Amino acid sequence: EGLSGGFIIRTMAETASDREMGADIEYLTKLWRDLTARAREVPAPALLYQDLSLAQRVLRDMTIEETSRVVVDSRETFTRMHEFAQQYTPAVVDRLEHYQGDRPLFDTGNVEEEIEKALARRVDLKSGGYLIIDQTEALTTIDVNTGGFVGGRSFDDTIFKTNLEAAQVIARQLRLRNLGGIIIIDFIDMENADHRAAVLAELNRALERDRTRLTVNGFTQLGLVEMTRKRTRESLAHVLCESCPTCQGRGELKTAQTICYEILREIVRESKQFNAREFRILASQSVIDMFLDEESQSLAQLGDFIGKPISLQVETLYTQEQ
Repeated sequence: EGLSGGFIIRTMAETASDREMGADIEYLTKLWRDLTARAREVPAPALLYQDLSLAQRVLRDMTIEETSRVVVDSRETFTRMHEFAQQYTPAVVDRLEHYQGDRPLFDTGNVEEEIEKALARRVDLKSGGYLIIDQTEALTTIDVNTGGFVGGRSFDDTIFKTNLEAAQVIARQLRLRNLGGIIIIDFIDMENADHRAAVLAELNRALERDRTRLTVNGFTQLGLVEMTRKRTRESLAHVLCESCPTCQGRGELKTAQTICYEILREIVRESKQFNAREFRILASQSVIDMFLDEESQSLAQLGDFIGKPISLQVETLYTQEQ
């Protein structure tokens, strides 16, 4: 009441509750009033508004009714968050806590361990099963495996329980890793239609906590679950990691034996092009070891074939493929 203008409502709001919409309207109204009041008071040029810091965004976007406390170990950050909360999210003020313990905050909450898990390709389940998560440019695939879990009355029961647990863990991993785009989930095959429906229902229930826009299309004819999750920022892996300089992000290296044969072929090509006095192979320790052991005969035969001596030299700084 008494406001001019209006609000732009994004498609994300389709699933928002009246309470969430009300909180957003209240926050934006207060922000706009403060901004216009400041515009009248300060002489130009002056900064009227800048985007919120990470800590403030946590208070605005991630602190919900179920949040019991927000723990901060920096006095400066705590003060800024407290001031922001008093102005814009007063319900959170009492839940803000300044941590002053001796142990680092990340240690008390096992945060480092959780980050390691969120970057790992394999995620172990409590039941003994595990997930394999592979992120590519086009999509993310999640494969569910039983591992060593053999429980329940039958193998079907084991599969069902593993898939149920996997559904909960997958929903959490999507949030933790901030995975977006097309996501394909390969649950362990279930013959029972009721089991498939229960696993899908469990996945949907677990995904309800996700504030990012989602669509779950259910099981395909191949028994895969297709879903999409709106891309917001970069995924955790892209923020915290970079492509491996050794394998260029492939995740695999050519074997030492493969490199040996590549070198042998290269020497044949070079010997036909240049009339060199001798040839010297510079390679990593593993490749040179292979030439001295298993491939020593191939190297000797090549030397006889081209009629030139071939020497070996270890380059300790070389990777296996160099």
